[in-house]
Amino acid sequence: MRKLLPLIGSHPGGRAALTCRYRCGDACFHEVPNTSGNEYAGDVIAAALSRRSVLRAGAVVGAAAAAGTAVGFGQAPGAAAAPAAVPAKGWEKGSGKVRGAARGLRFAPVAPNTADAVTVPEGYAQNVVIRWGDPILRGAPAFDPEKQSAKAQAGQFGYNNDFLTLLPLKGERGRQVLFANHEYTDEQLMFPGYDAENPTREQVEIAWAAHGLSVVVVEEDRRTGRLTAVPRHHLNRRFTATSEFRLTGPAAGSDLLKTSADPTGTKVLGTLNNCAGGTTPWGTALSGEENFNQYFANAASVADPEVKARLKRYGMSGGATERKWERFDDRFDLAKEPNESNRFGWVVEVDPYDPDSVPRKRTALGRFKHEAAQPRLTADGRPVVYMGDDERFDYFYKFVSSKRMMKGDSRAAREHNLTLLDEGTLYVAKLTGDSPAAEIDGSGKLPSDGEFDGSGVWIPLATGTTSHVPGMTAEEVYVHTRLAADKVGATKMDRPEDVEPSPRTGRVYVALTNNSRRGVDSNPAADEANPRNANKHGQVLELAEHWDDPAADGFAWRLFLVCGDPEDPSTYYGGFPKDQVSPISCPDNIAFDPYGNLWLSTDGNALGSHDGLFGVATAGGRRGEVRQFLTVPAGAETCGPIIQDRRVLVAVQHPGEVDGASYEQPASVWPDGPGKVVRPSVVAVWREDGRGIGV
Repeated sequence: MRKLLPLIGSHPGGRAALTCRYRCGDACFHEVPNTSGNEYAGDVIAAALSRRSVLRAGAVVGAAAAAGTAVGFGQAPGAAAAPAAVPAKGWEKGSGKVRGAARGLRFAPVAPNTADAVTVPEGYAQNVVIRWGDPILRGAPAFDPEKQSAKAQAGQFGYNNDFLTLLPLKGERGRQVLFANHEYTDEQLMFPGYDAENPTREQVEIAWAAHGLSVVVVEEDRRTGRLTAVPRHHLNRRFTATSEFRLTGPAAGSDLLKTSADPTGTKVLGTLNNCAGGTTPWGTALSGEENFNQYFANAASVADPEVKARLKRYGMSGGATERKWERFDDRFDLAKEPNESNRFGWVVEVDPYDPDSVPRKRTALGRFKHEAAQPRLTADGRPVVYMGDDERFDYFYKFVSSKRMMKGDSRAAREHNLTLLDEGTLYVAKLTGDSPAAEIDGSGKLPSDGEFDGSGVWIPLATGTTSHVPGMTAEEVYVHTRLAADKVGATKMDRPEDVEPSPRTGRVYVALTNNSRRGVDSNPAADEANPRNANKHGQVLELAEHWDDPAADGFAWRLFLVCGDPEDPSTYYGGFPKDQVSPISCPDNIAFDPYGNLWLSTDGNALGSHDGLFGVATAGGRRGEVRQFLTVPAGAETCGPIIQDRRVLVAVQHPGEVDGASYEQPASVWPDGPGKVVRPSVVAVWREDGRGIGV
C-alpha cells in the first residue's frame, strides 16, 4: 500500500536533499571544483586579443573593457552602428509608475504557496500534455510502473523533463514538434522496493532508457486550448543513455576522446544529465549536458596524476557512484576508461525534422556543465551561442561561428546549417565593476551610484585548431575548457545557469541561481557582479554587447534583479518599488514572451514557497516589476518555460522529491491523484476566454 509522506525536511538552499543526491551528486557538499587563484590575468588577455583577427575592433574594445572603461550599447538591432560607445549609465531604470502591468503580464499574480498542484492565475486553465512513461513510439506499451522494462521505457516519454522547445510542423494544421530532454532519474521514486546499495540490472537499464531526449508531435484543440501528444507519429523519437551520438568539430577524434569501445574518438553512446538548451534559427534543438560527473566512478583510483587533477576540476574525485552503473558497464568506471567522461559535458544538437539523423555533440562549444545554449545571429548571419557553466564559482561563455547561416529549407541549406556550430571562436567572460571596492562589502547594499554595474571583455580561448591559451593545445581547451578559463582569469560567478539573449533588444540575461559558499571559509568573497556573501537567492545579470554586435569583444553589464524577500534591503528589482513585486528566489531558466518581457523559472525557492514561473518587464515604466504566473507541486522544480501568444508550457520536474519520500511513501499525489505514482510531466496553460496570455 502506498502511503502519502508528510512534507518534512529541507536541504540548505531550499532544495530537498533527495534532489541534490540524484540530480547533481550532492555537489553542494563537495569541495568547490574551482580552486584556481585566477585574478585578472591582463597580460594573458592582451596577448590573446592581439593574436585574434576574427572580429572587428577587438583589441580596442577589449583593452577598454579590461581597463574598466564604461563600454555600453548603441542603437537597437538593425539600426545604424553607433559612432561611439554609449555609457552604461545611459541604461534606463524602473520609474516606479503604477498605471498597470506591462502588456503580456496583465494577470492576477499567484500568491506564494505550498499547494500540491500547478496553481495558475484566475481565469486560466491547464492540462498535462505528456507524462513520464506515456508511449510515443510505435509498439511501446501503456505505462505500468509495476511492470516497467527497459524496452518499454525506450519507447516512452523519459523521466524528469527539463528543457522544452516547440517547433512548427508544416502541412499538419494545429500541430507542432515538441522537443524535451530528460535530466536525471530518481530511482527511489521510480521503483517499488528500490535498494540503493544493490540496484538490479533491469532497474539500471530502465534508468538508462529514461535519460536522454524526446521528440514528440503535439496537437492543439483550438476550442479549448488543450495541447496533447500525438503518439506514434513518424517524427517521434527517443534518445537514451545507449543511443549513438556523434562528436563533431575541432576536438572530434582527439586522443582525449578515444576509448577502448571507440578508438576513433567520434562516436559516443548516450547523453546524460541534460538540463536547459536552446532553439536555433535554422530549426534544430540544442541541449546542454550538465552534471555528468556524478555518473562516473573511481576517479580516486586513476593512476595518472594529471588525469586525476583534470577529473577533479570537473567534480570527479571519489569512488562508487550513487546509481552503481559502473557495476553493469565498464565505461562508467574511470579506473578502466579514464577518457569516457570526456565524452560528456557537451552541447548536443538534434534535428527533429529528420527521423533518421544522428544527434551531434559540438566540441567547438567547449566542455563544462552546460546549463543551456541559446543562439542569436550577427548582422551578417553568423550564429552566436551564449552558455553558462552551472557550478559555484564557474564561468559563462559565448561561441561565435565563422560561418553564415543559409536561409530556406532546401537540403543544401539544412546540410550547411548543421555545420555552423563546428567552426568559430570560443570565449569566456571577464567582468569588472565600476564601484570602489569598499562599497562592495558582501551585504548586497547598493553602491553609491545606485546600481551594481560595470564593463566586461570576452576572452578568446580557441579558434578552430588554434589555441589562445598559453600552455594548452586547442584540443585541450575544448575538452578541458574549465582549466583554460582558469588560466585566462575569467570571472567566478554564482552558478551561471540559463543565458538567453532577448529577441527584441539583443541584451543578454544570465540567471545566477545562488552560491551559499560565496565569501564563506576560504572561498572568494563578493564582487560587484556577485555582491552578496552566502548568497541564497541568486541574481539576474543583464549584458549589452558593444555596438549591439553579438560578435563584439566588449560589453556593459548590470544586475537587473538581486533576488530574495523584497523586504530584505539586499534585494533589488530593477529599480521598481519592491512593495509591488512578487518575491522570487533562485532564478534558473529564462524565456521571453512576444512583448519582450523576461520570464524566469525557479529552482530551490529559499523563501518557503514552492517553485514557480515569473514574468518581469524589462523596459518602460514597469521595468523590474516581477509577477508570479504559476507554482508547481510539492518537491517540484519549474523548468523549460515556453511563452507563446496564447499558451504557456512548463516542464514540472521531480514532483514529490522530498526528503524521506519513496515509491511506497510518496510526498505528492500530482498529477494523477492518490494511489498513483508521481510522474514528471509537461503542462500547458491558457486563458479560459481564448485571449492572449497576459493581455
